[in-house]
Amino acid sequence: MTLFKTLDTADLQGKRVLVRVDLNVPMKDGKVSDATRIDRILPTIREISDKGGRVLLLAHFGRPKGKVDPEQSLGPIAPVLAEKLGRPVGFAEDCVGPVADGIVANMQDGDVLLLENTRFHAGEEKNDEAFVSQLASLGDVYVNDAFSAAHRAHASTEGLAHHLPSYCGRTMQAELEALEKGLGNPEKPVIAIVGGAKVSTKIDLLQNLVAKVDCLVIGGGMANTFLAAQGIDVGKSLCEHDLADTARQILEKAKAANCTILLPTDAVVAREFKANAANETVSVSAVPSDAMILDVGPASVEAISAWIDKSKTLVWNGPLGAFEIEPFDRATMAAARHAADRTAAGQLVSVAGGGDTVAALNQAGVAERFTYVSTAGGAFLEWMEGKALPGVEALKA
Repeated sequence: MTLFKTLDTADLQGKRVLVRVDLNVPMKDGKVSDATRIDRILPTIREISDKGGRVLLLAHFGRPKGKVDPEQSLGPIAPVLAEKLGRPVGFAEDCVGPVADGIVANMQDGDVLLLENTRFHAGEEKNDEAFVSQLASLGDVYVNDAFSAAHRAHASTEGLAHHLPSYCGRTMQAELEALEKGLGNPEKPVIAIVGGAKVSTKIDLLQNLVAKVDCLVIGGGMANTFLAAQGIDVGKSLCEHDLADTARQILEKAKAANCTILLPTDAVVAREFKANAANETVSVSAVPSDAMILDVGPASVEAISAWIDKSKTLVWNGPLGAFEIEPFDRATMAAARHAADRTAAGQLVSVAGGGDTVAALNQAGVAERFTYVSTAGGAFLEWMEGKALPGVEALKA
């Protein structure tokens, strides 16, 4: 990965290091309910601190729209971070101005300071030059460790890279290296699994993938739109009938690119959308008119597993069925476990991302056994769509 400067080459001793991290964590009753994103940034913070750098953490929380909102303060996150880091973490009640200046001026080498929500200032989302300069004045070096915010051209994610010597943090580095293995320069054959409810949210993604992968598995509600576009009656299933032309264009594009599109051949159907609803497995050409497809069937799972067996690289975004409710999680769980086994055996590079996908892999108990699981929702999706991410582009040496 020669495009980006990593912490390996950074001189951090005695330097004030502005580190953009993702602390937009789920909260419940004023407490952090899922600390995954905090865990991911610990190696970068520790390394900079251990090398004698003064760590100034920049992050956003929620959508305060450029105004101070105590409900969206990063204050409650500082003690959680300190506990996980095993060292004190100071907190500044503003990310710029006299408050921040005063605290930063008194920092010692190795100290860690969390600055208040960058989005309390309108200049953050506008990437306003004056606000960028204010932030830049606090530091000597800039490190971006928030891939999940890299699809936004904001002051703390993109603007700062033009003002200070810039490096990618360890989480960002791991993400970029995994993505390079997944789609940038993958070992072929490559299989992509794309699921989820709607084709409309993933048109760009599908069009980019058919040109890059050897097999594209389409599952979830999206598959119904493709089946219907081919004249198959999907009953009361979730389906975007108005996107039939788009689906047919994607099928044509895949054919021209020599990409196999794998659609379900059998399906698990039910009359109601609830856990353990009465269900049956039918051929996709025999879906009862009063039923809906809630998962792909066992024959389809076998076909997916066979493709996973002959592939060297897997990229996954979106579940195959309504995995949140039993028994419609079976296909997703089976495919995930099969991919994890192949990965553990050293036969597959598996890269997955997106909120539902991460939840499904955790539910299957295999997230740890994938090569890389991205916690970045929007940024991961835009990267899969082949779009340039402003926060990443700004870091390129």
